Amino acid sequence: MSYHFTKTVDMPFDQAIDKVTEALKEKGFGVLTTIDVKATLKKKIDVDFRPYVILGACNPGFAYKALQAEDKIGTMLPCNVLVQQREDGKVEVSAVDPMASMQAIENPALAAIATEVQGLLKSVIEGL
Repeated sequence: MSYHFTKTVDMPFDQAIDKVTEALKEKGFGVLTTIDVKATLKKKIDVDFRPYVILGACNPGFAYKALQAEDKIGTMLPCNVLVQQREDGKVEVSAVDPMASMQAIENPALAAIATEVQGLLKSVIEGL
């Protein structure tokens, strides 16, 4: 089983971030965190890296259900969505597959929630 859904998009990097953010919003997700890996690596260890941004996406309703089903699930939240520029210049968008993340947790209620979130995230990526 793959741990992500990925699609290459035909648009500039910054536009891809905006498009993904809007697509997530349409499915009930907000972006709680934005981690600019390129800028962080440059600042912290003075290395150059390709454009690479991690968006921490959260659907509050599903997060609440997950927290009710499993109190330590916060260790796996939010759902990460990655926008990166590959070496060939193309932009790639990937979202975590929550089902892959949840395999280690034996909780049927959580599995049902992860299945629903999986469908939403897959829909976001496929719709780009």
